[in-house]
Amino acid sequence: MTRYHAIVEHYERCFAEHGDCARGLDWPNLPDLLRRYEVMLGIIGGDAGEASVLDLGCGTAMLYAHLQAHPRSMKIRYSGLDLGSKFIAHCRQKYPEVPFLCFDVLAEPARLDLYDYVVMNGVFTERRGLSFDEMWHYTKAMLRAVHPCARRGFAFNVMSKQVDWEEDHLFHLPLDTLADFLTKELTRDFVIRNDYGLYEYTVYVYGSSPQKHPRPGADLGSRR
Repeated sequence: MTRYHAIVEHYERCFAEHGDCARGLDWPNLPDLLRRYEVMLGIIGGDAGEASVLDLGCGTAMLYAHLQAHPRSMKIRYSGLDLGSKFIAHCRQKYPEVPFLCFDVLAEPARLDLYDYVVMNGVFTERRGLSFDEMWHYTKAMLRAVHPCARRGFAFNVMSKQVDWEEDHLFHLPLDTLADFLTKELTRDFVIRNDYGLYEYTVYVYGSSPQKHPRPGADLGSRR
């Protein structure tokens, strides 16, 4: 078994214990999860039109449910992808109208199609039994794989180093380490968001397709 598969197994254990809810995706509470979704969707902006969005690491497709409850001015064609077969089976039963994929992006990169946007919420926050170096290697490999498949851009989050203490099972990635990698290997066209009151930050990496970059920092309510 590839080492990073242990992360998927952890999430599937959470799902088996707690079900289809924030705790079932190993998030502490629903309000913070919904805030993360709004930040992830901030890369899309509020323009009219249509865009394809891949929810990579979709879990139980709670992001799709959030989009249904809070429609955008832009028409979003949602697809979900997860390495966890239990998640995908659940999603296909819950939303038969939505395309859901189940494969390992690093093992089968040719299967990753083109999308306007890719969002990866929580894909790089847990490292479980992986060392920092192993998790960083996995993260870089995933970002390299996703970058050419996101025409307009992609978003992901990691845990911040600017905290009072670090959890051993979480991936706290220094800002300068990430920025150095993005600049040297992917693009200089990115935004780091650290403005939404959680102990993490979200990164928007923009693609090569012409677009008007949305202004980050929409009103997300009071900071805790």
